[in-house]
Amino acid sequence: MLHSSALRRLAGKTQVVGPLDDDFPRTRLTHSLETAQVGRELGAQLGADPDLVDAACLAHDLGHPPFGHNGEQALAVAARACGGFEGNAQSLRELTRLEVKIVDDDGRSAGLNLTRASLDAATKYPWARGRGPDPGAVKYGAYDDDLAVLAWLREGAPPGRRCIEAQIMDWADDVAYSVHDLEDGVVAGHIELAALDDATHRDELAAATARRFPESTAAAVAAALDTLRAQPWWIRSEITSARGQAALRQMTSELIARFSRAAVRATRERHPAGPLRRYGADLVVDPATIAECAALKGVTAWYVMERPGARARQVRQREVIGELVELLLRDAPRSLDPSLRVIFQAAPDDAARLRVVIDQVARLTDASAERRHAALRGRPVRRVL
Repeated sequence: MLHSSALRRLAGKTQVVGPLDDDFPRTRLTHSLETAQVGRELGAQLGADPDLVDAACLAHDLGHPPFGHNGEQALAVAARACGGFEGNAQSLRELTRLEVKIVDDDGRSAGLNLTRASLDAATKYPWARGRGPDPGAVKYGAYDDDLAVLAWLREGAPPGRRCIEAQIMDWADDVAYSVHDLEDGVVAGHIELAALDDATHRDELAAATARRFPESTAAAVAAALDTLRAQPWWIRSEITSARGQAALRQMTSELIARFSRAAVRATRERHPAGPLRRYGADLVVDPATIAECAALKGVTAWYVMERPGARARQVRQREVIGELVELLLRDAPRSLDPSLRVIFQAAPDDAARLRVVIDQVARLTDASAERRHAALRGRPVRRVL
């Protein structure tokens, strides 16, 4: 996994702050590495296979496109005619179709040649669209085109149930995302935590968070913010000095430890003894901790995603993605990377050909998407990052 080009490309893909917005923002790659560190430690404490959890954490974002979740929304629109787009389903395609390590008899990539257990652990949502426990759920883990692969990796698994390694990966992702994205927002100057001392402002933020992350109510998020703000390591002062930067790092470490300990404690209350592997147990996280995690995600969304000027930039990014799909499709297969040309030429219909173009766009970094778009339009590069 560490040696795959798909993982390396994550270095140029937006996490929250664009990869070229500063000298050292977190990217999808650093987020994946940090998720793996949290997940490996959690897995070891619970008796799960830490190597399996580590691989799942490294793989979980491989399918995410340029421009973060904004790019995912744009590709979902562009891919309507071939069944839509979902980053988690795209990750399965990277692992089993697009990333080249082995090839089949026809010379097409067969992915990284991972085991069933590794693929299952990397699958957050082990169902196709509309076929999960909640048919209306937005998230899913496989396109209809990949159902045979999903059936193979899920052979013998309880329908709709995730293995505990996937559950650990999912929580590690939430922990890393909520804590580190908050830290990046503070460092970038978008987030001032002292503003949360205003009760009215805090209530507005809690309500907005509950709408965006419905796993917690507004009241639960408000209570979580109060709890976190009462901790001795919660910062309110500036971070420009060495002391301020150290305080921010301490808060980050305390939050990760807090969320990790809570999951281990709650899980061990339900499963008090023995190693916890595959389908023999479930990860448990108490509602208060889930609300605290959601609260941090809500703070970042409020101050970073919704900051002045962000919407105009997001609109332009979606335009680039939509136009790029049209331009690549018009000139395909010549416009595609060599490994995808073969797949495009063998595609049986228009929907399958569109899916290959979607694969191409999803693989691009923020910067290469911009360059490819400008080149196809015959224009100078216009930076929209």
